[in-house]
Amino acid sequence: MRTLITGAICVLPDGLSRTNVLIEDSKILDVDPAVTAVCDEVVRADGLHLLPGVIDDQVHFREPGLTHKEDLHTATRACAKGGVTSFLEMPNTNPATTTCERLAEKLALAAGKCLVNFGFYIGATPGIKIFIGSSTGDLLVDDQSALERIFAETTLPICAHCEDEATVRANREALGGGKSYADYSRIRDEQAAVVAVRRTLDLALRHRHRFHVLHVSTGAETELLRDAHGLITAEACPHHLFFNVDDYERLGSLVQMNPSIKTAKDNTALWAALRDGRLQVVATDHAPHTLEEKQQPYPKSPSGLPAVENSLALMLDSAHRGICTLEQVVQWMCDAPARVWDLVGKGRITPGYDADLVLVDLARFQTIRHSEQETKCRWSPWDGTTLTGWPVRTWVLGQTVFLNGRINDAVRGEEILFEHERGGYWKTT
Repeated sequence: MRTLITGAICVLPDGLSRTNVLIEDSKILDVDPAVTAVCDEVVRADGLHLLPGVIDDQVHFREPGLTHKEDLHTATRACAKGGVTSFLEMPNTNPATTTCERLAEKLALAAGKCLVNFGFYIGATPGIKIFIGSSTGDLLVDDQSALERIFAETTLPICAHCEDEATVRANREALGGGKSYADYSRIRDEQAAVVAVRRTLDLALRHRHRFHVLHVSTGAETELLRDAHGLITAEACPHHLFFNVDDYERLGSLVQMNPSIKTAKDNTALWAALRDGRLQVVATDHAPHTLEEKQQPYPKSPSGLPAVENSLALMLDSAHRGICTLEQVVQWMCDAPARVWDLVGKGRITPGYDADLVLVDLARFQTIRHSEQETKCRWSPWDGTTLTGWPVRTWVLGQTVFLNGRINDAVRGEEILFEHERGGYWKTT
């Protein structure tokens, strides 16, 4: 099957170009092919932009064990709608993904349910995501000797949830457990994040180990990343870019997150760090709960929010408003995560790469509504927000999985292939 996409402005590795792209089966066959190229379908995309599919390297899709909140099928429907063609899912499901057997079980589930491409982290339980601060589940590892062993004895890249548990506990005690959602950001404060990031950077640099800092939430953390020496990468999430403590009054528990949202000054600092390269990736930390669960009074309300189906549109709207450029959006959401995690054939519109693509209309404006969400929890903290710039068609491995509001449930993604740093390829199995 050959598909020719014509007339779109394509975001290529070397910049924007109005050119044609030829897909053959699951691969990009050619960029700027001959006008006489033989094809089975012509997609006329004048006035639209063609991007590589988004790679979200931090999601919580809740299967197995918590599927009343989300499951792999509903989550990847949301991905398809939002232009996310590949994801890496975190290990704190129930049971947690801490053994090869449990990893194999998740891969088998994904193969039958996922509309987009998939990969899974394995968790560290003093033995590769690390939770240095307690978040969700039972994967806390804050013992120094255990952390030293993990950094010294493993070879694959490590990522971590960086909030210092001792600081969080001391803050909670000082506040008597906290009485409001705003207290949540006082408990999980800047110091908790900074102490944990400083600790893990020390481990990574001493052991010369590749390390990725998840969901950076403060400007102070980005200052520590100035001396990363090439071993360290880091990311920001939409909720930390767009929300701050002033939003608790309006949204309450809907913006309760781990790490917590911080100040407007931190919003500005995170954007600056993305633009100057201290932060390389934008990922969602998609972590849905039912609206009933989220609306429990503090402190019973759980932390986390859904974002995969709106993250690209949020960033396209930011480009529309001049906060960043379209090329930067593609760098942060497509190319950089593929490079950070050594994904084979992902993140670029290049011959030979996988035909994971998203066609966007930068002039389209649309309002986010709870009732229109594909995520199983059926709510968004951005409900009522009107954005300019939306996906209109998504391809996964050359198959149309989303087109003008309709999702093709027959499409299945594949397990992501990784390139080992010593050469050759490996999968999460």
